Amino acid sequence: MAIVAGVDFGTLSVRVSLVDSERGLLDSATAEYPLHRKREDPEYATQSHDDHMRALSFATREVLRKSGVGGDRVEAIALDTTGSSVIPVGKSMQPLGEYYLWCDHRAKGEAAEITEAAHKEKLEAIEWCGGVYSSEWGFSKLLHWLRHNPEKRSQFVSAFEHCDMVAATLCGITDATKVKRSVCAMGHKWLWNAQLGGLPAESFLVKVDPLLQGVREKLDGDYATSDQIAGTLSPFWAEKLGLRSGIPIPVGAFDAHWDAIGAGCRTDDTVNLVPGVCGVVQGSVHPFRTGIEAGLSAVGDIFNSIATRAGTDVQTLSKGLENYRAGQSGLLRMTWDNGDRTVLVNPNLRGVTLGWNLQSTAQDELFAAIEGTAFHTRVILDRMSDHGVNIKRVINAGGIPQKNNVLNQVYANVLGRPVLVPSKSVVSLGSAIFAFMAAGTFKTIEEAQDKICPPNSTFTPNATESRTYEKLYPLYSKLYFSLGQSDGSDLGQILPALIAVTESVVGHGVSGE
Repeated sequence: MAIVAGVDFGTLSVRVSLVDSERGLLDSATAEYPLHRKREDPEYATQSHDDHMRALSFATREVLRKSGVGGDRVEAIALDTTGSSVIPVGKSMQPLGEYYLWCDHRAKGEAAEITEAAHKEKLEAIEWCGGVYSSEWGFSKLLHWLRHNPEKRSQFVSAFEHCDMVAATLCGITDATKVKRSVCAMGHKWLWNAQLGGLPAESFLVKVDPLLQGVREKLDGDYATSDQIAGTLSPFWAEKLGLRSGIPIPVGAFDAHWDAIGAGCRTDDTVNLVPGVCGVVQGSVHPFRTGIEAGLSAVGDIFNSIATRAGTDVQTLSKGLENYRAGQSGLLRMTWDNGDRTVLVNPNLRGVTLGWNLQSTAQDELFAAIEGTAFHTRVILDRMSDHGVNIKRVINAGGIPQKNNVLNQVYANVLGRPVLVPSKSVVSLGSAIFAFMAAGTFKTIEEAQDKICPPNSTFTPNATESRTYEKLYPLYSKLYFSLGQSDGSDLGQILPALIAVTESVVGHGVSGE
């Protein structure tokens, strides 16, 4: 029997779970931290490293208190985070600013420049991340920081993904060159590819912008999968967390990837280059499998924003949704409120709802948004299928599906295949599994999954509802590509132009009487 701590850093809070190798999940505790946004700049989203570490300390001590488990009994701790959440550091790993959080899109101009240069220079790595570099990813965010913080450039030593920064902090590592970097993070977000020699060449980076001179060397180091050890818990942080020093900490990864492990995900080892899909990286999810990353952006935030505008919350607004039928609302909702991550990789988009009438309600919009996220997921799965990726099963493993059976049934009806939902929360279970591997408790990830992962409930497609969605999906798909692609078409120019007008007005201020 062994007990480990699994940690999951989300957008608004951190969850720490204690998991027993025989009894499973013992208890969990969460702690919130602020997300810094600016109403005048909807692309802005940052967080403080100190806030993260304070929350981690509180949640760890709280779960020890709630569970009654002594800190000296915890044999390993593993951490996953959001990504790409990037922080520049100076001497001794001191932050030079806040994290550019995953949902910070200020670097969309830089991302476009990197994409253009990559195709001009025929950079092979760009094809391994769908052909388009994103404003959510590392190099674009770092370049934006370098351009907008000239007074700090001389102090810049390196930049780190949150999962690597927090592991290094807990290990007491103060030399940036000694930090192990996550293959998951660097492969999906920084154009790192072992088969292509690692990061893009210095010669390419300086063609994007001379400010990137020397950055490749500063990002160099030991790139590792999560079956490797990042270090051991330092005495200082052991005291802060209430654990014993010296316990192993594996190399971290992104939350969605480890949540897949915690949900019991098992896939074939298939490598495909899929246009618009974020990345194809060996060892990113499972150390011995190839992970393909694709997904929607800010699904929960979109639902919350609809409820907030209606002066209520999602739980309240969801009451009665089980009585809705496919297409009943008459609305078609494009869930681009936070841009498009996959497959268009276009941050210059905003939410669109078609079909309003004078009787349409906020609840109608919420149901249409659920349908919209399901349609968008089908766009992604269709794109992957068209390029040879065989999707055998769908697991809805996030926090929303366990609270919303309507969403799961809609997804099954839209996708036309069974949707599996874990019976219990899998948030931080993936972290626990990698902690068990670091502690030597299990020989394989699959052995740990068999012991730790909860069983699934299954939602099967309803034939009548699916037939209705077969009529709506072509409409959604047509609108998705015609309105979402800035390829010179009239419709494709509307949303980027609208954003540009808003930015110009907000940027220069509004005067009037």
